[in-house]
Amino acid sequence: MKIPSKIRYNFTLEHGTRLQTAHGVWGGINAQGEIEMNFYHESDALPQFMEQIVSPDGSLGHEILPEDGEPREVERRIHTRVLLNYNTARGVLEWLEEQLDILDEDGAQGMYREPDSGVKQ
Repeated sequence: MKIPSKIRYNFTLEHGTRLQTAHGVWGGINAQGEIEMNFYHESDALPQFMEQIVSPDGSLGHEILPEDGEPREVERRIHTRVLLNYNTARGVLEWLEEQLDILDEDGAQGMYREPDSGVKQ
């Protein structure tokens, strides 16, 4: 069997693929020795209920705010779970460091630049 001189990777987005915001990640090494990453985004938790004042004429007044002293609740909604083996984790780390180096060189965090070719394995 002849070894090819190059390989082409075609990218296909699964139906329903969405861009997700990640405010953080939680996880660690699982029992199989893989790195488990659970990406989440944060937002203020919705209250279980709200109340609103009703005026004597039947019109709606202002909303009643929660009592002072109640703890603020933040909801962390996990939207993506990823398992990485050692080699892929190293590839992701190298790719991420390259992207951060580019941002550091540009001197502008978040400045748009054409994406790199991807994570190398």
